[in-house]
This record gives sequence, structure tokens and C-alpha cells, in this order.
Amino acid sequence: MMDSYSLRKMYFSKKISMEQKTVIDLEGVDIYQGDNLILKDVHYQLKTGAFNYMIGETGSGKSSLLRSLYADLPIKKGKAMVSGYHLTSMKSKEIPFLRRKLGIVFQDFQLLFDRSVEDNLLFVMKATGWKDKSKMKDSIAELLAKTGLKNKAYKMPYQLSGGEQQRLGIARALVNDPTLVLADEPTGNLDPISSGEIMDLLFQISSENRAVLMATHDYSLFSKYQAPTFQCADGRLMALKG
Repeated sequence: MMDSYSLRKMYFSKKISMEQKTVIDLEGVDIYQGDNLILKDVHYQLKTGAFNYMIGETGSGKSSLLRSLYADLPIKKGKAMVSGYHLTSMKSKEIPFLRRKLGIVFQDFQLLFDRSVEDNLLFVMKATGWKDKSKMKDSIAELLAKTGLKNKAYKMPYQLSGGEQQRLGIARALVNDPTLVLADEPTGNLDPISSGEIMDLLFQISSENRAVLMATHDYSLFSKYQAPTFQCADGRLMALKG
């Protein structure tokens, strides 16, 4: 894998030359959890080739906003477009199709611990309509190489380190070649070295004409891995000046 400096250099040079596509466009959106208003009048846009942080204290609305973006929480007010889907008007039967266009990475990995690394990816492929066994095999090999798990296909998740488990979570998120990756505290359970490796991988992913939005409370990452940052605080989402 590339070193951190090369990845960041690639990120900032490629984002200038790529044809960018808007994958998140929020205008005047209110974020609710049940009847509770969590964030008010959210305005936010994210394009391919970009990496953004979203920060805030526990309970500030970071996870609620991410859940709204993949339609786990409904958006009732404002304009909300994610990967071509208008969230305020989409029907429930459309939600699986939206999620196939997204990659979602969780803090707790959410792996199938009774299946091998390869079978974790096969499960997602079969669940999302893949049929061609040859293409599935080739894609798995490519995903494992990209995420540094090339020789781990037949390992069980419990045989992997925490960092490797999160790499598998990222490989799974990339199965359907999404243009948008939502990462909710992806380094929250990792040591500093593993966290750095995951950050390198996420920056590499954003350099491949994808967008990455990462919620985190680990401010120690910011000096080494610099990117535009947005803060959830006092019921608002605000851009922070670098």
C-alpha cells in the first residue's frame, strides 16, 4: 500500500482533475430521531473525489445524520438527495436500491463471525443480486488485494486483528462499487497504528473518484490526515474553518 504522504498527495491532486459528481445534497433538512429534533436546517454538499470529516460530541447528531443518509431514519423536511435518490419522496421499496449504491462502514465491524473472510463478501454479493460466479470470484480477489487481505480469504474473522476486521468491513462496503462511503467512527475500536492504516485506505478510496464522509471523535487524526471538517453542535451542522 502507498504511504500516507503519497495518498494525501494523490487525494489533493486527483480531486482537481476528476469530473466530480454530487452524491450528497442537503438543503434545509431537519434530522429527527423519533419525535426529537436532533439537527435543524442542515445544508451540506459532498462530491466524488472528496473526503470530509463530521465531528461532534456523543449525542450531537453525527450518527443520526449518517442514518438519515442511508434512509434508516426518515427525512420529512427539506431537500435531500443521496446518490441520485430523493430521500423525502422515495418509497420504502427503493431503500435497498439506494443502499446498494452506498458503502457503509461501522465502528463495530458488523461481520459474520461464523463465515470466512471470503464468505462474508459472498454473502453481501448474493444478497444484492450477484449471479455470475466468475465475476464474484474476480471481484473478491480485487477487493481483498485493495484492502490488504489478499492472503486472508479463508481466515475466520476472529483470526484477524481489529484492523484487519475493519479492512474486511471496508471491503464489504465496496462490493457494489459505490460512489459514496459513509464511515461511522471506523477507527473507534482500533489502536493508533491500525487507525492510521484505515485512514490511509479511506483516503485512497476517496482518490478513486468516490466520496467519503467519516464521523469521528478522534481529533488526533486531523493533523496528519487533513480534510474539510463539519461539526454537529447545538442542533446545527457547521463547517469549520481550517
